[in-house]
Amino acid sequence: MKADHHFSHRPNIEGLLAAFVLNHGEDALRKTVTPAHWAALATYMQCFTLAPGQVLITQGLMDRTLYFVETGSLSVFCEDETQRIRLAVVGAGSVLGEGGFFSHLPRNATVQSATQCRMWRIEPLRFAELSYRLPAAALALTMALGAIVCERMQDRQRRVTVT
Repeated sequence: MKADHHFSHRPNIEGLLAAFVLNHGEDALRKTVTPAHWAALATYMQCFTLAPGQVLITQGLMDRTLYFVETGSLSVFCEDETQRIRLAVVGAGSVLGEGGFFSHLPRNATVQSATQCRMWRIEPLRFAELSYRLPAAALALTMALGAIVCERMQDRQRRVTVT
């Protein structure tokens, strides 16, 4: 089932900021992205919800959208013709889509919501606009995302979860 995104145009990111503060895992966005940066980023992002079982990212598709998880959990799967293997579960305060965002390559894995999720996304064109208008916020986010990619790449089992 493909995600039917329901968007909100009000950039209230308080819940997202709280999720980042509570996430102490390896995929936590570092403090390089300040609340002021997030306030600037919010005007370039869209908020949406996913129902349980909806697909957010499809393995093999070309897509550079970057996603942030405010609430809920999502499963990351690697698929082939015969099987589907769950690689990870990602929760609130995490980021998804960083691999495609940086690499311009097809998605490595499929990501599907396990529960109801409140998500945020920024598309490449909006990020380019952000970079032009607010370079400090764009740089802070890029550096934080780079740190997450490095963390995930160092763990052989989680390496494939760079979506």
